[in-house]
Amino acid sequence: MPQSMTGFASTASEDAGYNWVWDLRSVNARGLDIKIRVPDWLNGLEEALRNSLKKAVARGSVSVSLKITRRDEVGAQFINADELARVLTQLTAIAAEAEARGLPVAPVQPTEIAGMRGVMEQRAMADDDLAPLIERLTSDIPELIEQFVASRAQEGAALTQVLSEQIDEVVRLVTAAEAVLDARQDAQIAGLHDALSRVMDNSGGADPDRVAQELAILAVKTDVREEIDRLKAHVDAARTHLTSDQPVGRKLDFLMQEFNREANTLCSKAQFKDLTAIGLDLKHVIDQMREQVQNVE
Repeated sequence: MPQSMTGFASTASEDAGYNWVWDLRSVNARGLDIKIRVPDWLNGLEEALRNSLKKAVARGSVSVSLKITRRDEVGAQFINADELARVLTQLTAIAAEAEARGLPVAPVQPTEIAGMRGVMEQRAMADDDLAPLIERLTSDIPELIEQFVASRAQEGAALTQVLSEQIDEVVRLVTAAEAVLDARQDAQIAGLHDALSRVMDNSGGADPDRVAQELAILAVKTDVREEIDRLKAHVDAARTHLTSDQPVGRKLDFLMQEFNREANTLCSKAQFKDLTAIGLDLKHVIDQMREQVQNVE
């Protein structure tokens, strides 16, 4: 079953004189984008995280952060200059936009800025042996990712259910389209007879040979059975993808384009009120499917 690109996991623990909290989350993205925020004095931890995530996740914008402090508060705190600059830039932009819109802006206190995430960080003491801590933190990674993958799988199950119901609706509409083809043909024949009779001013009716010729041309131009057959094939492909345990988001995204192409062609060829209405309903369901597919890994 496909996974969602949306997921979340969080764990907290303590050891070697430290407390820490892991936060791992992801949203949809075209490819795999991993952002990791861990203290730079924990050598090797970022690489271990990145390698583990690449094995577990194929697509999504993934963010990992580690907040760690010493329990005895002996470790020195320091200002993360890069994070402080980023926060100040964002605050300046927000204040400027608010003032431009005539909104009041209250001054921000330094203590408020210091309390913002990432501005102040804990530095290990120079005499700390960090190897046990790094080993302990590294041992958290499998459980964290397992929880994260389970979250994405749960979201994926919900997505699969929604997409399955939407595919069922496509099947219903395709069946309805087939059901109106005979009535559409009768209407086309009657309309062509009337039109040719008026043009030819033939009191006895239109010339049968001319009618047959025009009907043959019309049948070729407006035949939608090929589009209906392709829609059925796309339905089969979509259902196959929804049973796969491999990442299928890109395949489903491409398939939605094919669904939409056939629905557009069906509408342009319809020339019959009931078939046009079905085609428009198809396009609406396909658009809904495309929105859901954007979240599939």
